[in-house]
Amino acid sequence: MKQAPSTSTPPARRPDAEPRAASLEETRPDDRFLESDMPEPHRSRSLEILRRHPELKELFGRNRATSLLVVVAVTFQLGAAYLMKDAAPWLILLAAWGVGAFATHATFCLYHECAHQLVFTRKWANHLLGVFANVPQLLPSYASFRVYHLKHHQYQGDHDLDADLASHWEARLIGHSTAGKVLWEIFFPFFQCARSFRFSRNQKIPFWGGWLVFNIAVQLVFIAGLLLFVPKGALVYLLASFFFSVGLHPLGARWVQEHFVVEEGHETYSYYGPANRIAINIGYHNEHHDFPFVPWNRLPRLKAIVPEVYDALPSHRSWFKLWLRFLTDPRLSLFSRVARDGRLNLLREPMPKALYAPTTLDERAEGAV
Repeated sequence: MKQAPSTSTPPARRPDAEPRAASLEETRPDDRFLESDMPEPHRSRSLEILRRHPELKELFGRNRATSLLVVVAVTFQLGAAYLMKDAAPWLILLAAWGVGAFATHATFCLYHECAHQLVFTRKWANHLLGVFANVPQLLPSYASFRVYHLKHHQYQGDHDLDADLASHWEARLIGHSTAGKVLWEIFFPFFQCARSFRFSRNQKIPFWGGWLVFNIAVQLVFIAGLLLFVPKGALVYLLASFFFSVGLHPLGARWVQEHFVVEEGHETYSYYGPANRIAINIGYHNEHHDFPFVPWNRLPRLKAIVPEVYDALPSHRSWFKLWLRFLTDPRLSLFSRVARDGRLNLLREPMPKALYAPTTLDERAEGAV
């Protein structure tokens, strides 16, 4: 959905200025986001990189082999659920935390590729694969994730269009305490769902659509089948795996890693640790935001071609250490995010169509992907 032009005069571009954000210490007393007076940084950086490294365009495209990984991940998780159908509750929870969380998280990472149309040329084929990858997660999330995630790329930091930013009430409720952050991680899916009401009220991002209805129908049929034909242990395993994969688990550090400010002047961070092997390089987040039309398997090559850029940016090496830091450091909270006046993103230099991977980016219709 295209953002309507503002009738007021947007803030002037200051190309020679560094992004200004409140310091980490400044955020604690009155709890506010770190306000920047510059557009999101990825558009300008990607254009500059392409001017110096035009050969990077060879990395643009799709990876059909991702569809095979989706089949493997879904089959593995459903098979594990079947094995857990009659298991003791403690064993189900242990298996979900130690194995199922990683498998479910992998399906999130895989349908992220579908949302960016990085698997098949046909848009509908990517969506069907995304809905299939969503099956073991139980909650029908692919269709809505796709819409909100693409807006996050195009309007990063705009509270009216970026669902990756917490709602103000959510950030105030969770606060700075360990107990509040544990609560947030346990109920993270519900907080994510609640953010959709923010956009329903401002009418900037439509919620309902044909793919969402289809997504919900598929999940309801699958859950009904589980309840009717498989002992309840399988459903409990899948449900526990889902909550661990996005919440109270080292994997939950991914949501902190991507955009929580841990070093002033930087609002996006990559992760270069071993979990990328299971999470199909989802940690290469700066690279992905700069070039969202590069599939997951080529992101390490992208980083290797431009080491002078990505090696110089702050990054994370351990989700586990970051997870513990988030839970225990009162300076880190849901307000540790950069926010900006949405009009600032309208000042960015347009991305030439010749630099898009075919049909993967349409700012007029759906936002940058």
